[in-house]
Amino acid sequence: MLYLASRSPRRSHLLARLGYPFQSLSLEVPEVRAAGERPHAYVLRVATDKARAGLALVRAGDPAAQVLGSDTEVVLGDRVFGKPADADDAAAMLRALSGRSHQVLTAIVLASATGISTDLVVSEVTFAELDEAAIAGYVASGEPMGKAGAYAIQGGAERFIVHLSGSHSGVMGLPLYQTGRLLARAGLASPPVAATEAAVDV
Repeated sequence: MLYLASRSPRRSHLLARLGYPFQSLSLEVPEVRAAGERPHAYVLRVATDKARAGLALVRAGDPAAQVLGSDTEVVLGDRVFGKPADADDAAAMLRALSGRSHQVLTAIVLASATGISTDLVVSEVTFAELDEAAIAGYVASGEPMGKAGAYAIQGGAERFIVHLSGSHSGVMGLPLYQTGRLLARAGLASPPVAATEAAVDV
């Protein structure tokens, strides 16, 4: 059985587009960057921690379980923008991204009893110049909360994007092409029709 180690409805909806039957696992995994940890290493570590934590929860009842973990971070230089702590933090992130290009790193990790497989997708996103009114209005919408970098490319922030090079679904939280390739390499046959997703709290 395939499991998604994420509580994110966005990731669940994205994975469902690939058509694989899966179950979502609700679990808490710390997302704290270690001192000196490079952004690429950090996002891969967090995604791996999620996949391994999910596997630890289900493998006793499902020895053939395959657990998908993913993490997305917005990176500007060496700064990693996770989810904003509050409205002021969200506004500060948007000011920093305004008129500049940044990277969106999304790591995907598939864990099973036989080991782990990983992939890292890097996308480049360029923001238009944002005035204070645009930032305040977007923050007031509530959409930045819970989003890496304080924005959702599939939502109201779409109008801020001048240029995107990479994976649109990766910026959203799960790169579909690379995820499908990872699952196929693990032996999961591509399903002929879209499947439904079931949520499981553990």
